[in-house]
Amino acid sequence: MALKRKRQPFSKLSIKEKLKRISKFILGAIVFITLPSLLFFGFIYLKYNEPFPTGIESPKADVLANKMLEALNYEAYKKTDYIEWTFKNRNSYKWFKSADSCEVKWKNFRVMLQLKNTNNSSVFVGNMPYNGVDKQKLIQKAESYFNNDSFWLVAPYKVFDKGTKRQLVKNKDKTESLLITYKLGGTTPGDSYLWHVNENGMPKSFQMWVDIIPIGGLEASWSDWKTTKSGAKLPTLHQLPFFGLEITNISTFYRKN
Repeated sequence: MALKRKRQPFSKLSIKEKLKRISKFILGAIVFITLPSLLFFGFIYLKYNEPFPTGIESPKADVLANKMLEALNYEAYKKTDYIEWTFKNRNSYKWFKSADSCEVKWKNFRVMLQLKNTNNSSVFVGNMPYNGVDKQKLIQKAESYFNNDSFWLVAPYKVFDKGTKRQLVKNKDKTESLLITYKLGGTTPGDSYLWHVNENGMPKSFQMWVDIIPIGGLEASWSDWKTTKSGAKLPTLHQLPFFGLEITNISTFYRKN
């Protein structure tokens, strides 16, 4: 019968043995933490990842894009001077569209972002003007927040922006979708979005092929639309596979002429 070896107390081990035991513990902890995450990501990848769709760049793509804009009341959006909203109950915005500026607020920071020339932006920390070493970083963060969070609010209105490529995609169910690729502008140029619309042209959802998401074709709903005071239609909820993005406190005003 084999005798069970008595485990030596940690305090009496040599430095080499201590390091070996610590290394084994750290390795075990890493495997314990990362393995379930890797398995979960693998499951999500296999379930949701889709290849980039094949589209045709043709006048029909522009027809579908214009149908979507008409359903959204694009003329009202163009006349909208001001849009206010809160994204995910964290970041708040007051966007003066006609002035190309936006007040961006998060945590204890506020940036009066000048969209055409961000170097002219003003930064406030705790309502006090800030011109310290981190000023430029805070401006860049505000710009990144604005680019992302405003896209989730007004992306359908941007299908004819400069640098966009529009293609028509035939789906398996014989419906047609609009593939938009942004070759210029924003924080991550090159991203593509496949818009799915109803029979009236109203957006229902889009699928994303973007740099920051490793899963291609992940779908997000565009729903719970609100017709604002200016007449522009804006979404209040996006549902993704495991979470939702809520947009609240939406308010607009518009110019009459």
